[in-house]
Amino acid sequence: MYRTVNDFLVDWSNSSHGTLRVLEALTDEKLDQSIVEGHSSLGWLGWHIVTSTAFFANLAGLDVKSPGSEKSVPTSANEIANAFRKIIDELKLEVDRKLTDEKLLEEVESFGRTTPRGALLKVLMDHSIHHRGQMTVLLRQAGLQVPGVMGPTKEDGLVN
Repeated sequence: MYRTVNDFLVDWSNSSHGTLRVLEALTDEKLDQSIVEGHSSLGWLGWHIVTSTAFFANLAGLDVKSPGSEKSVPTSANEIANAFRKIIDELKLEVDRKLTDEKLLEEVESFGRTTPRGALLKVLMDHSIHHRGQMTVLLRQAGLQVPGVMGPTKEDGLVN
């Protein structure tokens, strides 16, 4: 759970830019890549990260606009990455404008119960990181470059 706005913003900056690097590794031709047919594809996962960030931000009382319906996954990798770039900035601006350390402790309605706003922002972060991890596996399976997000990858030539 986040207890200070600064702690959230530092994590958001680091994590969201790592996620953006993964989204920037996508290509239009590989958006349909999934582990097996019928499972989440690279395109769906990327778009889900974008739209769910807006969803969780809104639950936390922040006015972050979703760029579209989760059900309408773009066919352009650039559109997904560009939408996330916009979400990164919107979320930061909304946090700067609306949140204080005290407001992170306030209870908000989410999923049929009350949760501290700071805990909900932690769920937003964890959810994005979870799906980013799934995407890195699919990137490698698709033969695409896997960016080093939390350290170097094999593609960086620094890991055996």
